[in-house]
Amino acid sequence: MREAETHLEHLAITRKTVTGLADRLPAVAPELPEHLDYPRILAVFNHETGPLRAKDVCEALGHELLPKNVEGTRAKLKRLVKLGIIAEADTGNFTRKQ
Repeated sequence: MREAETHLEHLAITRKTVTGLADRLPAVAPELPEHLDYPRILAVFNHETGPLRAKDVCEALGHELLPKNVEGTRAKLKRLVKLGIIAEADTGNFTRKQ
């Protein structure tokens, strides 16, 4: 009986140690969708400090500022927000994740 109690105590200590270490591990970054613009969009955010609108990102990517291009860029930004890679500070303003 005493041996079983000792074993349970060791398991509790091990669990506490593993849980504490797991909290320190960095989160695994989600994979980017397969499209050439996604790495380029992230590069734009790495060079800017403030929030960006879809139009700003579209312009930085060298796309014509046509509604279809801006809306396509906005859709990509929303997808990156959903993946947790960037954040939407407020409606239409996107920022790097802090």
